[in-house]
Amino acid sequence: MRTADNAGEIWFLTGSQALYGERVLEQVAEQSREVCRMLADGLGPGHRLVWKPVLTTADAIRRVCLDATADDAVVGVIAWMHTFSPAKAWIAGLTALGKPLLHLHTQANRSLPWAELDMDFMNLNQAAHGDREFGYVQSRLGVARKTVAGFAKDPGVVARVDAWARAATGWRTARSLRMARFGDNMRDVAVTEGDKVGAQATLGISVNGYGVNALVAAVDEVADADVSKLVVEYEERYDVAPELRRGGERHESLRYGARIELGLRHFLDAGGFDAFTTNFEDLGGLRQLPGLAVQNLMADGYGFGAEGDWKTAALLRILKVVAGDRPGGTSFMEDYTYHWGPGEPKILGAHMLEVCPSIAEDRPRLEIHPLSIGNREDPVRLVFTAAPGPGLVVGLADLGGRLRLTANEIDVVEPDEPLPRLPVARAVWKPRPDLATSAECWLLAGGPHHTVLSTAVGREALADFAEMAGVELLMIDATTDVRSFANQIRWNNTYYRMVQRP
Repeated sequence: MRTADNAGEIWFLTGSQALYGERVLEQVAEQSREVCRMLADGLGPGHRLVWKPVLTTADAIRRVCLDATADDAVVGVIAWMHTFSPAKAWIAGLTALGKPLLHLHTQANRSLPWAELDMDFMNLNQAAHGDREFGYVQSRLGVARKTVAGFAKDPGVVARVDAWARAATGWRTARSLRMARFGDNMRDVAVTEGDKVGAQATLGISVNGYGVNALVAAVDEVADADVSKLVVEYEERYDVAPELRRGGERHESLRYGARIELGLRHFLDAGGFDAFTTNFEDLGGLRQLPGLAVQNLMADGYGFGAEGDWKTAALLRILKVVAGDRPGGTSFMEDYTYHWGPGEPKILGAHMLEVCPSIAEDRPRLEIHPLSIGNREDPVRLVFTAAPGPGLVVGLADLGGRLRLTANEIDVVEPDEPLPRLPVARAVWKPRPDLATSAECWLLAGGPHHTVLSTAVGREALADFAEMAGVELLMIDATTDVRSFANQIRWNNTYYRMVQRP
């Protein structure tokens, strides 16, 4: 899995001051370690919280912030002012910090010891005082951060910190993401265009173009024995149509689909690429449009965009990392067609072939069917229906000078009736608050038709990522109305012109 190696360290920083004396600072350190342990236990093994010694001087604070910034293993920093830490000591460190910051406003004790409460206790446990000082200097400096208040062991606090930690891991992924783009984008399409240099300056993604026949060469070099081994794995993993099985009349088509997967996987791994695009208008010497190969690579954590859509490919890879080990799936998607009624209106999402099996409800079926575009042999593909559940549909668009994320909260549902003649993977969902409002807002936002559908990424993690990236996020949810949404777009346009990066 491409997501397996993306766990990183989160440094836990605690502020105090030397005025309290060594004995009190020892108590601060002990309680700080305990808060760090409580938080780490709640977050689970996916995030490695690393406790750092209590900080009492400007030099120590600046040094730890510089070290965190320089360490590639560090995805973010959590800061807590256990006692009163004069915030001028944090100015040099905060201005040097180049990693996401979470301000945890908590205290070591859940409850006050009312009967025993004295001034020693008050002086030791004054995060209510110290964190306000820290909050002021962050606002004064314009530091981007997330603030979470509450007892560190409370599930709500842990969930919010976990969302931030996932977003920080996704942000680290974006900063070093390399993409292979085979051919160009679909001719005459606007939304798949964009400023690659601007996107690299904003998100860090590096988009690299290759001729399709560079991929063809990699496919042709795959050994027959490796193809045979992968075909056996397909037969164990999926319900394979009889004509594709060994001895079946279309078995060679399956072998070629496996050959594409092996060649594509080798090309991506050799180049250090975590995402890629293809285009049915530019297939070079490929005999099939990659379908099964793309689906299996997405299931392993790679980002993908059809028709040269590099922005969606990058977004898919990032959100797969953000999702991590959470239940659910994350896939390339397209709003394909509508059901206006009878019953509640719904969207049927699909694509030609490329939908990730991580969202499948049941064991996918491996089939072969004609494809009317691309002018190639019939491609093999996985056919399934997405599992029901709440989720998000997210699109990334280039507005000319900046990027915009548009997201819609949805509920994936079962199709109203079986779909025996639809030979592609698909998802049916009810957008919130309803189809008409959702569609009008999406169109007002200029949201793209290619999206990422996820039942594993929550809205808070997405919002945290957008804040880290400095990218606009428009959210369509159960409370959205068109007039307010249109006004939000107008206000956002003014704000982002004022803060636009060079």
